[in-house]
Amino acid sequence: MTFRVTLTGAALAVAASSSLAQTAWDMPTPYGDAVFHTQNIMAFADEVRTATDGTLDITVHSAGSLFAHGQIKDSVRRGLAPIGEILMSQLVNENPVFGIDSIPFLAASYEEAAALWDASRMAVTEALEAQGLTLLFAVPWPGQSLFLREEVTDPAQLQGVTFRAYNNATERMAQLLGMIPTQVEAGDIPTAFSTGRVASMITSPSTGVSSQAWDYTSHYIDVQAWLPKNMVFVNSSALTALSESERDAVLAAAEAAEARGWEMSRAETDTQIEALEAAGMTVMLPSDALSAGLSEIGEIMAAEWMAEAGDSGAAILDAFRAE
Repeated sequence: MTFRVTLTGAALAVAASSSLAQTAWDMPTPYGDAVFHTQNIMAFADEVRTATDGTLDITVHSAGSLFAHGQIKDSVRRGLAPIGEILMSQLVNENPVFGIDSIPFLAASYEEAAALWDASRMAVTEALEAQGLTLLFAVPWPGQSLFLREEVTDPAQLQGVTFRAYNNATERMAQLLGMIPTQVEAGDIPTAFSTGRVASMITSPSTGVSSQAWDYTSHYIDVQAWLPKNMVFVNSSALTALSESERDAVLAAAEAAEARGWEMSRAETDTQIEALEAAGMTVMLPSDALSAGLSEIGEIMAAEWMAEAGDSGAAILDAFRAE
């Protein structure tokens, strides 16, 4: 009798274990643990784990430790990783819609960036769906501003200066300014400056602080050119394979992560500019001449983007301007 009871208990235990089988997702991200995007994603993973009672466990692999930034999207599309994060504008060569948030001075505040995201979200969602990917959420970086080794008040001073680019938009902007662009990932910024590959960059104050920009630049010019977004997406088949309750947990956590991430980005702007100043950098607003020159370049790049994006791009811009 005792033997039969023991077997029955074991069978029940196995059945319970099977009903609570765990799905493990590895999530590659390009930025380090100190970056607010990564911290927001870790909170997202924790919320999913809690909401599913641990049946869906997302492990965040930060700083390109699982896949390099440029490999993350294809890794998720091919199912090598079920979920990932990238800078949205990295995909502009695939579809112009992914570059909408990197047109200089089109949306140069959080309010304008939110309106632009409202206008473009569906187009971005559809472009990802065509590749078997589902958009979960997107969060902007603080406004992109100039890091230089000297004070610049006129665009002519930038001609011939080597410049760190990180996507097509920054490379094109550099070309229009007469600068010499070189593609450099965020993690390689200090090395690129120390070896003389670049002598200037435009990036967020967050990246400036995380890369200790005061070691190789002296001036921060707060031009707030645009607010590029990181987006988090999932392999659609992997999402469909989850139970309904698990899918609901992922989508609810994604919605919360987007709202939280935008607030974190706003707070990050002030905090990190203060950190740059505390580290000895000269923080300044752009001169009228520099603002005018950059605005002209923004108009050129907006027209170029429209020519590539066609009717769908025109519809996005019309919706944005109507906001």
